[in-house]
Amino acid sequence: MNDEITIANRTHWEAEVVKKNGFTVPWLDLNRDDILEYAEGGLDPVPYHLYQIYPAYLLRDVADKNVLCLAAGGGQQSAVFGLLGARVTVIDFTQGQLNGDITAAKHYGYPVETICANIRDMSAIEDASFDLIYQGPSTSWVPSVHEIYKGVSKIIRPGGRYRVDFGNPANHFWEWDGEYYRVTEPYSERVFRHSDGAFDFRHYLSDIFNGLVDNGFRIERVEERAWTQPDIEATPGSWAHEMAYNVSFAVVTEKET
Repeated sequence: MNDEITIANRTHWEAEVVKKNGFTVPWLDLNRDDILEYAEGGLDPVPYHLYQIYPAYLLRDVADKNVLCLAAGGGQQSAVFGLLGARVTVIDFTQGQLNGDITAAKHYGYPVETICANIRDMSAIEDASFDLIYQGPSTSWVPSVHEIYKGVSKIIRPGGRYRVDFGNPANHFWEWDGEYYRVTEPYSERVFRHSDGAFDFRHYLSDIFNGLVDNGFRIERVEERAWTQPDIEATPGSWAHEMAYNVSFAVVTEKET
């Protein structure tokens, strides 16, 4: 699949790798003991990187499990699972992002498989091959969650867990105007074009939840959390300040047997 959306969004993320966007820089200072303690809910305060991996219980008992980090290149989530002894695969359509996963694996000394592919078409991936599929905030770069869910349903094992997160669709398109956070697009508008031509998509709650059920997933847990540690005292308009006002949510599901 190499349509206009894919080309524009891949170009966008290759540029973000060059600019060292926070989602593209490998985590090379992780501590395995901290990860294990975090998985059991005993780590306080939670380090900056681990805060973004939630719910924490997903990190329990992943040793020797087949874990897929879906559209999650950059050497971040894969490093956490790799340090826990999981057999980690990363799928991303940006080679620059996958290079981060290779860097992290070499740094810590665990194996990783990287696949440069578009998650909108996972027909080439072996059926029922993963115990856990972990997807971060990448769904806004694809036009339909249904095509992602269909692919995930094919490649996850019965009883396997699929975790995916989303921004709040009510304020998916907003910006700091110097005084307030201002919603810039009506709720009926589902597509936004960035200045570089990249496509950004809003997904409605009905599509998010009904799509999971329709594709054979049982919803296990929903957890709200900002994508990074919020700071109400941070500079207004900054990422940390924005996250105090804009909470995302993760959905954990189990594939029906």
